[in-house]
Amino acid sequence: MSWLQELGTNLLIWLQQVGDSLYRTFVEKDRYMAFLKGIGTTLEISFFAVLLGTAIGVFVAVVKNMAKKHRFLRPLEWLLDAYVLVIRGTPVYVQLLILNTVVFASVQNKILVAVITFGINSGAYVAEIIRAGINSVDKGQFEAGNSLGLRDGTVMRLIILPQAVRNILPALGNEFITLVKETSIAGTMAVNDLTKAAERVGGATYDLYTPLLSIAVIYFVLVFGMTRLLNLFERRLAKSDNR
Repeated sequence: MSWLQELGTNLLIWLQQVGDSLYRTFVEKDRYMAFLKGIGTTLEISFFAVLLGTAIGVFVAVVKNMAKKHRFLRPLEWLLDAYVLVIRGTPVYVQLLILNTVVFASVQNKILVAVITFGINSGAYVAEIIRAGINSVDKGQFEAGNSLGLRDGTVMRLIILPQAVRNILPALGNEFITLVKETSIAGTMAVNDLTKAAERVGGATYDLYTPLLSIAVIYFVLVFGMTRLLNLFERRLAKSDNR
């Protein structure tokens, strides 16, 4: 029985150490406020970057699709192809450094710089996802819309894009979840996001393990919640299709 007592004693000591670490990380000096502010900043960057990335992605995908029928759009299509190629071919961390230290070096609002960077990065991936969704819609839908006298832009907006979005919703959801995780590098440009909050708390308590493990759990909860909401939305769309 001695080994059981020793095991129990070691377990109690370990639990006490964990409790002390959590107390220093969250409770002492109200350090939990740093994490709450970090979560708010992370969600703010993610939300507006998603909006910007979606707008860019839709524009790029639509232009590249319309360029097949309208020759005057070809130069713009080549430019957009170069944008997608460059953005997808370089790390987002490098893009963040370039935009922060070169392009927007004089901008004081680093959250705005982060939103622009992640929005531009996400837009390239969203564009390819949406373009694949547009191509998945039967071409006869486009011809049917034209036969009714609708312009190409109207057909794309009212007929093609709604069907395309339904087809690519899971891929779009995965891209948005990836974007939330990618914002963790925003702390490198002095943005007080979740990761930066963990670094600051770890520096104050001389314990990086507990803050970093804590934000890993927080990110997991955020992503898990987004995944559940996405699955719920997909089920509702499926029910509406079956009616």
